Amino acid sequence: MTVLIKGGTVVNAERSVRADVLCQDGTIAAVGENLDAPKGATVIDAGGQYVMPGGIDPHTHMQLPFMGTVASEDFYTGTAAGLAGGTTMIIDFVIPNPQQNIMDAYRQWREWAEKSVSDYSFHVAITWWDESVYKDMGTLVHEHGVNSFKHFMAYKGAIMADDEILVNSFSRAVELGAVPTVHAENGELVFRLQQEMYDKGLTGPEGHPLSRPPEVEGEAANRAIRIAEVLRAPLYVVHTSCRQALEAITRARNEGQRVFGEVLAGHLLIDDSVYQDPDFEVAAAHVMSPPFRSKDNQEALWHGLQSGNLQTTATDHCCFCADQKAAGKDDFRLIPNGTAGVENRLEALWHHGVGTGRLTMNEFVKVTSTNAAQIFNIYPRKGTVSVGADADIVVWDPAASKTISAKTHHQNIDYNIFEGMTVTGCASHTLSQGRVVYADGQLDVERGAGRYVDRPPFAPFYDALKIQAARAEPVAVRR
Repeated sequence: MTVLIKGGTVVNAERSVRADVLCQDGTIAAVGENLDAPKGATVIDAGGQYVMPGGIDPHTHMQLPFMGTVASEDFYTGTAAGLAGGTTMIIDFVIPNPQQNIMDAYRQWREWAEKSVSDYSFHVAITWWDESVYKDMGTLVHEHGVNSFKHFMAYKGAIMADDEILVNSFSRAVELGAVPTVHAENGELVFRLQQEMYDKGLTGPEGHPLSRPPEVEGEAANRAIRIAEVLRAPLYVVHTSCRQALEAITRARNEGQRVFGEVLAGHLLIDDSVYQDPDFEVAAAHVMSPPFRSKDNQEALWHGLQSGNLQTTATDHCCFCADQKAAGKDDFRLIPNGTAGVENRLEALWHHGVGTGRLTMNEFVKVTSTNAAQIFNIYPRKGTVSVGADADIVVWDPAASKTISAKTHHQNIDYNIFEGMTVTGCASHTLSQGRVVYADGQLDVERGAGRYVDRPPFAPFYDALKIQAARAEPVAVRR
């Protein structure tokens, strides 16, 4: 398929320029002024609009088995919803059960993802440890294009990684040139506080944020950062939700440590008052971990994004409908954790970021696409509108307006955490692999068209140490 996008302004992370964009055979063939349309090409008039790299959501959970149920959004519906909002790639998570062979889990997730309509990749969680895990991490990196490993520091008794697992896995990641990532919450404290809230009679959704205060996140973030510091490992902290965790990231970065921070669109825009809603379904719909925080934490997170101490935005898209959330009607600890957002991330961040002057258009592209592509080593294949890159493109109409609602969204969930939010700035067209898959409100997707994207490792840090040691002069030993 050949597509020519004419008359728009190309917005990349580094600059904006008026240019046409020619897409052929799934990649960008030319970017320049007054390009001619080849015979038979589809022409998109982008006059008055912006042409940007498609969004990359580095944190989703499609079809996730969790807390006794399975997320309502699968890889087909979830990636389709992403395309409707301008997100053209997701990085999802393989999460093995404790003692489950991680290669078996990886193969299962790959099978589930074959129905994806847009490109995808996987982080793989390390939920237990022995020599087989050590070996399989190498297989995933060298043979399957995995360059990041997830560690849940919460969910005691299930998938929680203790310090021994963190040390072993971080060390192995350094050897392989992979990036460790962490869900930073102190699982022991959460477990204790959950019981305390329940014993006090706080059994509804209001008990959820009280059992996971900012301090438990700040402690875990700092602990993971310091473990990474000792092991000389890079670190990516997912869904940073509070000032304490942000301060730990900022401090480490100021000290020269390679630490990256992710923030969710929801944590930037929704505060913890939602848990006080008298309607259980509404309050439970917002139960996720870490929970939504107070408004002062939201302002701190915006500052972190503006300063560059938080580099990426995500959604932690993990959908559970009202009947699934009802499992915790009498005990908040049993409410499946998760909310949606893959369809609305770009428009919500544009409206509240670019529209308010918090972010420039170029910074918007950085935090929704380019930075994720660079951190996870798929740039410049992804994250840029330039010759040779994949033709994953969103044509953005800055004047378009809509009111977000579960009644009209494409996500397979009966509630939207941005319900009723009116946004200005939306995708008019989305291209995936050079094919127009969303245009003027209509999806045209092909089941299984999404490709698995290999993410090569970075140069192992140990190689640099060996080079440094070889160049160093021998040290005299006094006997």
